[in-house]
Amino acid sequence: MITVTEATATAGALKRLSDEGVSIWLDDLSRKRIASGNLAELVEAGSVVGVTTNPSIFQAAIGSGEGYEEQLADLAVRGVTVDEAVRMMTTADVRAAADILRPLHEATGGRDGRVSIEVDPRLAHDTRATVAEAKQLAWLVDRPNVMIKIPATEAGLPAITAVLAEGISVNVTLIFSLERYRQVMDAYLAGLEQAAAKGLDLSAIHSVASFFVSRVDSEIDKRLTVLGTEEALALKGRAALANARLAYEAYEEVFSGGRWLALGGARANKQRPLWASTGVKDPAYKDTLYVDELVAPGTVNTMPEGTLRAVADHGEITGDTVTGGYAQARADLAAVERLGISYDEVVRQLEDEGVAKFETAWQDLLDAVTKALDSKGVDAE
Repeated sequence: MITVTEATATAGALKRLSDEGVSIWLDDLSRKRIASGNLAELVEAGSVVGVTTNPSIFQAAIGSGEGYEEQLADLAVRGVTVDEAVRMMTTADVRAAADILRPLHEATGGRDGRVSIEVDPRLAHDTRATVAEAKQLAWLVDRPNVMIKIPATEAGLPAITAVLAEGISVNVTLIFSLERYRQVMDAYLAGLEQAAAKGLDLSAIHSVASFFVSRVDSEIDKRLTVLGTEEALALKGRAALANARLAYEAYEEVFSGGRWLALGGARANKQRPLWASTGVKDPAYKDTLYVDELVAPGTVNTMPEGTLRAVADHGEITGDTVTGGYAQARADLAAVERLGISYDEVVRQLEDEGVAKFETAWQDLLDAVTKALDSKGVDAE
């Protein structure tokens, strides 16, 4: 884990990133990181102002067993189901992290100091169950700085609106396409409008829209490599940045329009774009690519620890690298389409794969916890 000494000694690029209006969130959480004081150190050093989790992160943390032995033993004695055990452990971690970030949350008026926890990925295509799960998670964590993560599936869109209408802050995840992103922003505005109709304080509701980056390059680059022409190879590593930049253009458009202005006048908060999946998959690319090239005011970049270290060590933060690139971004995506690579097909595939990967990670987590409970002589069925 990155230490406070490392974070402080190499904070130049991270500070420049923050100064440009980018909130740095850590895409990782574990009992060890909490208990060791590492998370608190990163927050105190000013490097990290939020935390995101997902099923894969919890599978890695809890699957290792480190730091969870005592709680597992207690849960085994109680004879809880494996689903209940997983929820007790994950919400305990999120609650503890939220307490660590609470002063930052208060200092920023709720903007940062946030910790996100995701609904059960097996519910991604069930609107009613997603809403019920989101409300239950908010109740279980019981902290004002929690954000409930809801996937941007077709079923997730009305769930996003319904949960926001209850006054619960939401992190919308697994966004890959520009069309779906616009639907997400529409769902957010609808949720605020419903919350306002109920007389809720809009200033207390926050949201981010997690737009996934590196996976877009991974899939499109693979197809460009198969084509193998000079034109195709020259486009490698450009689609993901183009996609994200056009998402920011859409954000600027929506949050300057009349519908937003009415809500903004009621003290509502903009739904900030969050760059997710920012760890570089292709070793041929600079490991800070999806940070250096996605600097824009009012955004969040959630980074795995390796990317956070890389940015602190050799990130090149040179100011806004998004808003001046819309024309080139459109040209890059159009060039990919002309080669016969369907944007719509790619983003649809990525959404399906994203949900499936989180379902697999969740099942792996359930299996690991089942084994741990069984080893203590308790049937976890």
